[in-house]
Amino acid sequence: MCGIVGIVELDPRETVSEPRLRLMRDVLRHRGPDGEGLFLDGPVGLGHRRLSIVDVAGGHQPMANEDSTAWIVFNGEIYNHASLRPGLEARGHRYATRSDTETILHLYEEEGERCVERLQGMFAFAVWDRARQRLLLARDRLGIKPLYYALSGDELLFASEVKALLAVQRGRPRCNAAALPEFLATRFVSGEETLFEGVRKLRPGHVLSWSAAEGLRQRRYWRLPGGPDDAPSTLEERAQDVRARLTEAVRSHLMSDVPLGVFLSGGLDSSGLAALMAPLVGEPIRTFSVGFADPRANELPYARLVAQAVGAEHREVVVTPEDFIGALPRLIWHEDEPIAFPSSVPLYFVSRLAREHVKVVLTGEGADELFLGYNWYRVTAWNERLGRPYWRLVPQGLREQVRRLIGGLPRPARRYAERSFLALSPGPRGLFYENFAVFGETHQRGLLADGGLLAARDPYAEQIRCYEEAFGGPLERMSHADLQTYLVRLLMKQDQMSMAASVESRVPFLDHELVEHVAAMPGRFKLRGLETKAVLRAALRDVVPPAILTRRKMGFPVPVGTWFSDGFWPIVQEFVLGPRALRRGWFQPPALRRLAEDHRSGRARNGDRLWLLVNLEIWQRIFLDGEDADSVLQGASWAPRRSGAPAAVQPLRGVAPPVSCGRAAP
Repeated sequence: MCGIVGIVELDPRETVSEPRLRLMRDVLRHRGPDGEGLFLDGPVGLGHRRLSIVDVAGGHQPMANEDSTAWIVFNGEIYNHASLRPGLEARGHRYATRSDTETILHLYEEEGERCVERLQGMFAFAVWDRARQRLLLARDRLGIKPLYYALSGDELLFASEVKALLAVQRGRPRCNAAALPEFLATRFVSGEETLFEGVRKLRPGHVLSWSAAEGLRQRRYWRLPGGPDDAPSTLEERAQDVRARLTEAVRSHLMSDVPLGVFLSGGLDSSGLAALMAPLVGEPIRTFSVGFADPRANELPYARLVAQAVGAEHREVVVTPEDFIGALPRLIWHEDEPIAFPSSVPLYFVSRLAREHVKVVLTGEGADELFLGYNWYRVTAWNERLGRPYWRLVPQGLREQVRRLIGGLPRPARRYAERSFLALSPGPRGLFYENFAVFGETHQRGLLADGGLLAARDPYAEQIRCYEEAFGGPLERMSHADLQTYLVRLLMKQDQMSMAASVESRVPFLDHELVEHVAAMPGRFKLRGLETKAVLRAALRDVVPPAILTRRKMGFPVPVGTWFSDGFWPIVQEFVLGPRALRRGWFQPPALRRLAEDHRSGRARNGDRLWLLVNLEIWQRIFLDGEDADSVLQGASWAPRRSGAPAAVQPLRGVAPPVSCGRAAP
């Protein structure tokens, strides 16, 4: 795991500025504290920060091939590099290291940009082909590793994080206002765009090349399966196959020359990884968990149960509300965007805990999208099933009357009825995207000061495009769309928060061959009645404690809604209702005040909406206004106290007494 940067001057007579390239590279010091490197070749410059995982002594970057005609900077891990190496050596390539980086380079020499199709792993890399005067940028199939770029009139910049691009761009960054409706609805910006004007993402499964002769060219080299696997089989047969494939994926992800661990939430996905990993290593595995003192947002007892079952050396950290809020501005700086999910913050704390003991962790990211684990799949499937006869048989006028009656129901009943087929329109927009939006289109019409923003662009366009290009029924289509949109945002969170603590996170569920197999599996094997992840539960039945198999999914809840209506109300006053926030002019002040007061009084649950607005304002102060992240809360009308050093964290082995909890500082 590393950080990569680069500059290409589009005029070949120009020379890359070494101080600018060095500045880009060193903004990403947290991604690679173990080493650094630069390569300059006239109009091209590559930079690298290294977190040493494989071939610690060798493997320094930028790295050249045998005759220095090709150079690479690489972030990620190639799990099949050892199996690719003998074939490359047989073709005459001479290795100078044991690193997977060198395998990419030699494979590029043989196959050009199609080398990506042979790679198994997570990666973002740049190759400068001196002989062809051609740059190649590549990103892995699922988007596990990030890669951003910006093209101005005279240069191309690229980097692992947006902040490295901003460090050398001319002028102050600007908000991409056209993307605001999508951000407000879905929490993120899918596709190529970002919230920064002029900054783009290289999409997962794509390569981008540049040369003076051809300019910029993009190619998609990988897609999800285009049809279902309808082979006759039982759930048990499917489960056995999933178990074998997942075990092999875990085995491949253990490739490392440094210690590994597991982020253990106490849910099915991470528990399954821990259970499968334990017999594959020769010592107790190291597990790490995070929780809150609030029992409604604390999964630590479940994590301990799993740790005891697999004989792990277990450590955990408890985050206080003060620690959480105090860390927020700095973590927004790390994430480059408003933090979409409150779970990003505890992820940073557990990453920092893990960094004291390991450099690499396995996580369960991706399993929910693959195996239909989210509640919204279940809700949408039932709404679609019950709604079909309702929409067909009940006249439109009568359905409108039912919608109006729902508005008069008592609040608890109204909350559920509004999310049912009785109030929703058929199709993915109404049933799925609008139903689970943070700010749906109706809310945005009353909130946005510039109504033209919503009128100019469909906030769900990219999600619906992915949905419609998929095969099968709503379940299969929702999964395919989420794997290409929602999951990409979660992976960015996973990458940025773990790298903020200089920890590499790996995602065995997203081994691309496993993904291809499970994505083609009909949805009936994943969602059976009210049971989510049915085939995965069956696959892990004999290795995961029964209490984990049957527990209700919590999804790492963070009680920010409670905090914002109580002791942290001043945060809302400053970053949502304060004069500096209102002067930006994005939102109508009366709508903001109504939103906040309804939440504080208990008339509505607007915690998620307030979270998004607070983050958006802090993001603007850091990135658009240029305010230092550590001073954002100091200038507010209220600031949390700064906590001290973390308390001691004790290991747990086997069935030892429960671990004592330490609290990390922000």
